[in-house]
Amino acid sequence: MSGRVFFEEVIRENLDIGRPSQVQLIFDRRVMKTTPGRFRTRVVTQGVIPSLHIDYKNTRIKQYHKEGRALRTETTINNTRDFGIGKLLKNLPALRQIGFQANRRLLDVQKISHDCAIGEDVFHQVVQPLEVDGQRASGLRFGDARVQALFAVLAVFSLQLRGFSNQEMRALLAQMLGSDPANYPAGRMTYDLRRLRLHGIIERIPHSHRYQLTPQGLRIALFFSRTYTRLLRPVLTDIMPQAPPNGSPVRAAFDRLQLTIDAYCEEQKLVA
Repeated sequence: MSGRVFFEEVIRENLDIGRPSQVQLIFDRRVMKTTPGRFRTRVVTQGVIPSLHIDYKNTRIKQYHKEGRALRTETTINNTRDFGIGKLLKNLPALRQIGFQANRRLLDVQKISHDCAIGEDVFHQVVQPLEVDGQRASGLRFGDARVQALFAVLAVFSLQLRGFSNQEMRALLAQMLGSDPANYPAGRMTYDLRRLRLHGIIERIPHSHRYQLTPQGLRIALFFSRTYTRLLRPVLTDIMPQAPPNGSPVRAAFDRLQLTIDAYCEEQKLVA
């Protein structure tokens, strides 16, 4: 069942992969306005097993969920001249290589566009404790107020080409946490800078006591802080039953869901 769901997501995410701009990347062939042939994506739903078809001139790539067990990718080259190769048997290894490379590029594109493993790995690397070269660092938990303050302050420093120091970071962080900067422990700030560095969020500027955000760290800091303040907190406020109705679509959807569940429980003579 999970494999079928995966393949349906693959289809949904790759409906435009047959466009000339995309298909030329799959087959490593330049496609121009004068290039003959059809370049398209088709989804065939004969029976209950859908299949994804990608056309390049006279070549077809077909993908389907074989026997409910595995994603199968088949490439058929019907005209070797489409790739500048003759039709003699001695050219079979070259054709095999073209087909294999096309399949591999297609799977790489689908992996990047659909597979959440990359994002999930990054999330766990941030929120879970880790050890780097014998140095241990605690996780940066998503909902922790101190972590959210750290990420919000880092977003401010992202525009400073000179980076930032322990003292500069400490002053802003204390304000974010409602503390007096003069009384915020320098050791606590050192601890936070250390775990940010070990998690790859920041790096030390060589030959200095200043730090700067890494490219990945900037994205993580912005995503974590913006998601929490602009999405999670306000939406949770909207959907809570004790909050007054405000006409938001999310609140209306959750209210309808609750009514549907209550009606189903009553219909099945269950205690809500």
